[in-house]
Amino acid sequence: MALMTKIDHVFAGGLGVLQPEGQRTGIFKQPHTMPVRVELHGIVGDQHGDTRVHGGPEKAVHQYATQNYQRLAHAFADSAPQLVAGSLGENIAAFGLSECSVHIGDVFQVGSSVLQVSQPRSPCWKINHRFDAEHLSMFVARERITGWYYRVLQPGWLQAGDCIELLERHTERFSIDGFWQVQLSHRPQIEDLLALAATPGLAEDWKRRLNERAKYLQHRAPS
Repeated sequence: MALMTKIDHVFAGGLGVLQPEGQRTGIFKQPHTMPVRVELHGIVGDQHGDTRVHGGPEKAVHQYATQNYQRLAHAFADSAPQLVAGSLGENIAAFGLSECSVHIGDVFQVGSSVLQVSQPRSPCWKINHRFDAEHLSMFVARERITGWYYRVLQPGWLQAGDCIELLERHTERFSIDGFWQVQLSHRPQIEDLLALAATPGLAEDWKRRLNERAKYLQHRAPS
């Protein structure tokens, strides 16, 4: 179960403005070279433009696999110079861990904090505006290279160079990639939806949505 890498960059910061409509957003995060404090709601000083869908204890810290940027730059050549670590609004950038190796409910030691994977990130239209690339968020979703969110089990400090080390794994079945394979399926198996919903550590909102979808499909199934 050994799974370990190091933080390459830490990002957090205030709000910026997306052009052309001028929406407020927290996607323009700034690099931090000194240790940052991680509390239950995330990195101290981090901000979000729309707190209805960003931030909070179930989306406290966002990590993104730095190696994914190469795929994005290849697919969106016009935006390639901008597609660098931190530009998708993540808090932690690191090589090594990926959507295929990180699983729902995984518990990691990150610096002196302990974080648990709660859910994938759901990419939204703001990514398209950030890079002036109409289909970028759709590509991120379709390729299942979304990154993932942590909840904070133990507040602490982290900085670039700190280890990210797996402490506990609760499912071998549902990686972040595996989550999306079920969720994005046009006609998922009811058993898969229920099994995913029952995965320890999954955010309650996703548990509810998956169970509701399973219930809907059960009602539609021929008797």
